[in-house]
Amino acid sequence: MHEWLERAHADLAAAVGDDPAGYTLAQADIDILLELARAAAHGSGERQNAPLATYLVGLAHGRHPSRNLGALADVAAGPGA
Repeated sequence: MHEWLERAHADLAAAVGDDPAGYTLAQADIDILLELARAAAHGSGERQNAPLATYLVGLAHGRHPSRNLGALADVAAGPGA
């Protein structure tokens, strides 16, 4: 998985003219996003909500990088997640 992600972040950075270092995911961030995906898929009963919820959290975090990724994921997952 990490090799594929490394290639994806390098390719995305190149496509938009950014430094690839800004697209690296720490293991803690990966864990947060995978847990959000699990909660979104199982909590809603709709698997397609998993990538959409993680995209929304990524969008919010990209627009507000000072906000904690885990806290944003918790908001997206909703109560009881």
